[in-house]
Amino acid sequence: MSAESRERFAEEARSERPDLALLCLLLAAEADPELDERAMDWAQIELDRLAGLLPYGLRGGKAWASAVTELLGGRMGFHGTPGDYDRLSSSLLHEVLRRRRGLPILLSVVWLEVARRAGAPVYGLGLPGHFVVGFGDPDEGLVVDPFAGGASLGAGPAELAAEPRTPARTLDIVLRILNNIRAWASARPEQSAVALWALDLSLLLPSHPASLRYERAKLLVERGEFASGAAELESYAVVVDAIDPPAAARIRGEALAARALLN
Repeated sequence: MSAESRERFAEEARSERPDLALLCLLLAAEADPELDERAMDWAQIELDRLAGLLPYGLRGGKAWASAVTELLGGRMGFHGTPGDYDRLSSSLLHEVLRRRRGLPILLSVVWLEVARRAGAPVYGLGLPGHFVVGFGDPDEGLVVDPFAGGASLGAGPAELAAEPRTPARTLDIVLRILNNIRAWASARPEQSAVALWALDLSLLLPSHPASLRYERAKLLVERGEFASGAAELESYAVVVDAIDPPAAARIRGEALAARALLN
């Protein structure tokens, strides 16, 4: 991903109404060098095309849920499988559109973007360990599972009953996608470069956990970038010192240990 693309990602993330599809495509450009402007246009046009296949004049969440599920989960065959968790492509929107396979949250992005383009009352809903899509008023609890081809959750699993049904914000969805990518990469030490760009993009979001700075610094040290990793550890220690001096002292010790590896 070029510096220009990262700047575009940061600008879109800070816009008044961030474009979810565009952010997902700019994110995917980090992983796929061939994802140029033309390929991004194809993905947006494909979402438009799918939206155009939905019937006109639909009313109410139930009708929209049925129509979107029949199109995407039925006619188009979008769904997920356990094997999709092993593929980075399952977190890349253009690949999910091409393969019609992906992780729950990326399939939900397809559901959301197609439905929104057609005018549906739709929202994403983040559950512990899963992501689904709701239609209509959130209090109605009309929720479908795109990973299962859009199967209705009805009254839903226990977590639906226990958690408030607060629609996920666009930037929360993007951060969750990046968290998934980091988790995928952390289980594969040879993919530390993927973990690094996922952290870099997470830090470009206007709201993110401060601990990501520490995670990035540690990753740099693990990658053998001892000087830059130590510098970031020291910078983070300054922030932590105001709220947890013992933790800050420990982090400074880690920075010293990283600098010692330069000798």
